[in-house]
Amino acid sequence: MSDTGKWHIHVPDNSPAGLKSLASGKQNSPSPAPVSFSEAARFWLTLGWINFGGPAGQIALMHRELVGRRGWITEERFLHALNFCMLLPGPEAMQLAIYSGWLMHGTRGAAVAGLGFFLPSVALLLGLSFIYVTYGNLGPVAGVLAGFKPVVVAIVLMALITIGRRALKSALHVGLAVAAFVAIQFFKVPFPLIVLCAILIGITASLGRVEASGTTALANEPAVTAHVGAPNRLVVIWVVLFVVPIVAIELAGGHPVLTAVYAFFTKAAFVTFGGAYAVLAYVNQAAVEQFGWLGAAQAVDGFALAETTPGPLIMVLQFVGFMAGWNHPGEWAPGTAAVAAALLTSYATFLPSFFFILLGAPYIERLRGVRWLDAGLAAVTAAVVGVILDLGIVFGSAVLWTPAGLNVFAISLGIAAALALWRGVDVRWVVLGGGAVGLVAHFAGWPQ
Repeated sequence: MSDTGKWHIHVPDNSPAGLKSLASGKQNSPSPAPVSFSEAARFWLTLGWINFGGPAGQIALMHRELVGRRGWITEERFLHALNFCMLLPGPEAMQLAIYSGWLMHGTRGAAVAGLGFFLPSVALLLGLSFIYVTYGNLGPVAGVLAGFKPVVVAIVLMALITIGRRALKSALHVGLAVAAFVAIQFFKVPFPLIVLCAILIGITASLGRVEASGTTALANEPAVTAHVGAPNRLVVIWVVLFVVPIVAIELAGGHPVLTAVYAFFTKAAFVTFGGAYAVLAYVNQAAVEQFGWLGAAQAVDGFALAETTPGPLIMVLQFVGFMAGWNHPGEWAPGTAAVAAALLTSYATFLPSFFFILLGAPYIERLRGVRWLDAGLAAVTAAVVGVILDLGIVFGSAVLWTPAGLNVFAISLGIAAALALWRGVDVRWVVLGGGAVGLVAHFAGWPQ
């Protein structure tokens, strides 16, 4: 979504009461009547159980409820928050919920909004993960999973088309997409390095165009009027919350896989530009090929399970962590190691989102609309197209081929799922429909 104008922000001491958004000389809409914290908390906790539909559906749902139906946030503030969250790594819909909760009730509002957004999916996916590892080899369950997998390949294909249409705006962007695909597919270049190279190329190209036009590199940049306090208390809280899991692991006797899971997913949380599909490609590359935490087919299964639950799609990472603990329990019981690794994964994945809003927002906000930064982020999105193509090939090779050759059932179901998604059918129903077809195929004795 494009900006609605030039925004001038004043954020004193990280206080929501100090947030004032002015759009190019136009006054904001009248402030809505205050809403009680208990009423808002009930809404956020309910939202976590119904926020299906991926980022687009979740953002549309929040807009309808917060701006349209309840009038708790003005249109200007909602769009301003949305544009800002688009700049951050991580799940933008969840970050928008955190920002909205912060606007209404400060830090406690941000906490309940963010936790309410994803905690239901944590519980649901944990239950599904246990069912998967316990009963996944039983005929009916295996049939449902066989129906899920081709749908996942179709979902990745449609994401590739959608993001590609939006991101590949120039020959440079196409070249970046191709280079990213070659780098990750054939040379196994780590995803963070691809992100770094893309953003540097995008910024360099932007600065070169400005200099060629005879203007300075910072010409026509938006005025910066933000004043940011020194949020020392939040920095301390960040450090404490980051260290607590490390101390807990050591007090429990230490566990190399849990330590590796926490370190890896913390790093991943800071490079998830491009959405869940991009980070999934990065995680698949590391968790499957580098660490051996799970197999490629299991990663596809986890993607399908995450699609059937509410919450951000990036919840699939919790399944990856679960399988890492289950497959490599060490001296722990597999179930204990799996739950610990799953919860550590979600903690590491979502903790930064709270601090990007509460701590980093005022600083990053000052860079909105800066042309060289916009160009760098656009270059990253273009590179992500190539990374998603690699993910599609990895998933497709694990699903559409068998040792005996092409899997006709999977190919047929994948084509049907792609057509349904193309026609606008909700992804959740497509996934569940694929599972139903797989179950019928099992009982009918069709080859899968």
